[in-house]
Amino acid sequence: MRVALYFGSFNPMHTGHLAICQYITGREDIDELRLVVSPANPLKDVLNEKNGNQRLNHVKEVAAKIECQVRQNGSRCKINVSDIEFHLPKPLYTINTLRIISSGEPGNTFILIMGADNLSIIEKWHKWEELLNEYEIWVYPRDGFDLISLCDKYKVIPIDAPMIDISSTQIREEELSGNDMSAYRV
Repeated sequence: MRVALYFGSFNPMHTGHLAICQYITGREDIDELRLVVSPANPLKDVLNEKNGNQRLNHVKEVAAKIECQVRQNGSRCKINVSDIEFHLPKPLYTINTLRIISSGEPGNTFILIMGADNLSIIEKWHKWEELLNEYEIWVYPRDGFDLISLCDKYKVIPIDAPMIDISSTQIREEELSGNDMSAYRV
């Protein structure tokens, strides 16, 4: 089985995440999309655990809605949510999580889904060279990043997913300034 793993804090989950999920579940070469919710990212500010559980529950609700749409559209792709990183020791590193998932499911092939913004800082990631060598990585476009050049540099696969110019950070910052960002939240 080919499983696409989409890691994220999803703080909050927004229309950009949704667009990527819909794109991945619409592909014929993916059997399952698994959203891997991270309680904390070692490259970002620390998020509180209560917030982590709230985000996890929200992602599960959104995934159930996406699953319903996927079935209505006739796709065979499953969508699941993983809380594996809530049970792993910190700091959380993608390579460690991938290896644990892979060892528990030796019959599956795992594809890491990431944005061009993350690929642009991949050299800051723990054991990034091993990550690139051990796993297939698909990269979706992000505004302000040269997707093709980045993918060529790191020998990963660019995907023609929609580019939605919004981030969780932008949503949080705009809301702190008193702006209504409900149109971007899912």
